[in-house]
Amino acid sequence: MSTSCGAASLQVTVVSFGYKHGVPLDADLVFDCRFLPNPHWVEELRPLTGLDPPVRRYVMSQCETSPFLDKLDDLFSLLLPAYVKEGKSYLTVAIGCTGGQHRSVVLAEELAERIAARGFEPTLHHRDVHR
Repeated sequence: MSTSCGAASLQVTVVSFGYKHGVPLDADLVFDCRFLPNPHWVEELRPLTGLDPPVRRYVMSQCETSPFLDKLDDLFSLLLPAYVKEGKSYLTVAIGCTGGQHRSVVLAEELAERIAARGFEPTLHHRDVHR
């Protein structure tokens, strides 16, 4: 999808974070994914991050993950054009889990892809992935 003038006027940032390190101060929207099973408690996944394929597969295989992402995508289909119409220049979306290394990283990656599919060019930042 090509970027429209409206989409270009809204700079979207998607940030993954860990609640134990605090909520990002500049977040406009915050979503909590701690309801998903934590890969930290799976011994072979613990040293990995959400950037590693085995963790991504684990998080994406949970029965709640796709419906959650679909609901967020539906929400953003309403919000993004409304923010553009309102003249908002910046939007920071934060996705949090406990430590910011596994679940939130995977979901931030997925959400950024969905936002990009809507004609925006999101910046993606994993604040706590290497803590």
